[in-house]
Amino acid sequence: MQQMIFGRNGQRKYMTTAERNTFLHAASGFDDVTLTLCWLISATGCRISEALAVSQHNIDWETKMVVFESLKKRRAGIYRTVPVPEALLDLLADVHGLTRQGQSEAEAVRLWPFSRATAYRRIRKVIEAAGLQGQHAMPKGLRHCFGVAAIQSQVPLDMVQRWLGHADMRTTAVYTSAMGPEERSIAQRMWRITALKVKPRSPVRTLRHDDMP
Repeated sequence: MQQMIFGRNGQRKYMTTAERNTFLHAASGFDDVTLTLCWLISATGCRISEALAVSQHNIDWETKMVVFESLKKRRAGIYRTVPVPEALLDLLADVHGLTRQGQSEAEAVRLWPFSRATAYRRIRKVIEAAGLQGQHAMPKGLRHCFGVAAIQSQVPLDMVQRWLGHADMRTTAVYTSAMGPEERSIAQRMWRITALKVKPRSPVRTLRHDDMP
């Protein structure tokens, strides 16, 4: 199961927080519809298809959450809520012409009315513009990044499981195997204790013709 975030050659499949920020910065240079899609996926860890199913009715303005219908379930109609930054809600309202008032069911319109293949291509173009390469430079790398960042931010494991829509806690627990800044900080304390003290070496001197005996 660890292969979910590490490839067979040991290369990680998740973006780091710095890489995600680079990705979002690159997305800000694209059209607003692509930007909102990229931001929603990176801020919630949702799947592309789950994002494409979002309409006005899936946004809870009062609690500042987005309601996703969880995919990969044995039956339809299973929903989960994920909190999002208020700045993202403001951008969604502005770009997609949303109001913070309830609408009837007949008025539900998807925010991104295009196919999964189109959405995938848009996100890939942003990744390429960000200069990211490797197994983590994929749309799913954003979902993995969300899981890793949540664990490293000490979000309870059961909450991360709910946000990502995992049926099995063991799937969510895989993200704990990713090394984060806290783990590195602990390791650095150990390195200080066992540090090998090496005296700086003198620079190599280049002899000139006049220096030769």
